[in-house]
Amino acid sequence: MTGADELAGVVLAAGLGTRLWPLTAERPKALCPVGNVALLDWALARLDDAGVGALGVNAHHRPDDIVAHLGASSRWGGRVNVSVESAAPLGTAGALRAMSGWLDGRSALVVNADAWTTAAVSDLLASWDGGSPAILVANGGFSPAACVAAAVIPAPEIARLPDGPSGLWEQVWAPHQAAGTLQVVSADAVFVDCGTPERYLHANLAASGGVSVVGEGARVTGTVQRCVVWPGAVVAAGEHLVDAVRTTAGRTVMVRRYSG
Repeated sequence: MTGADELAGVVLAAGLGTRLWPLTAERPKALCPVGNVALLDWALARLDDAGVGALGVNAHHRPDDIVAHLGASSRWGGRVNVSVESAAPLGTAGALRAMSGWLDGRSALVVNADAWTTAAVSDLLASWDGGSPAILVANGGFSPAACVAAAVIPAPEIARLPDGPSGLWEQVWAPHQAAGTLQVVSADAVFVDCGTPERYLHANLAASGGVSVVGEGARVTGTVQRCVVWPGAVVAAGEHLVDAVRTTAGRTVMVRRYSG
């Protein structure tokens, strides 16, 4: 494992959240709460707890919300560099290329804001040889559909990335997998991609142990079962919500296909 000062932690948080609509009409996907903690905060904490000092985030959809959230945080205020992708999202590789000035020759420890997982980033760092690209995969081997809980992209790989939109699979992982130089660490862990309302609800129930999650300032005078009630939301008397998300603005997203 290399020294923490040679690494920067990066949370990829620029997704449009199209599949998570209409939740993302109110807030960017990275700020949707899981267990009453924003997904972005979960991701940053995983990096911070691993001892990575420099932290960065990319943003595209509602970037002002991301900046305001970080600025208001007692833990993250002033600590996190935000790379705003104004014209269009740059993809997982393009984001790192755009952050190369801030990275300043450091390798990047990368996690996705929309994944809720119990996989430990420290397991990846303990195994990393300090030179090759490495990934932490939850519950299986590596493929385009793998549950990638974290990745290390060495500085020379970042320097070779092209400008503009591109993905880490095409630019780094697939070529190194073919060459036999990709380090893959597997973890037995919970991993939920929160890209859809169904998966988002599943992540909340995994975090809470199966009980409904009610946010700060929410008023529930009706009943809720396996639900997420956002901060400040209202579930009125006479309402009975099952497998649903009630947002701060009063939207109700029913998760008909929830599978537990």
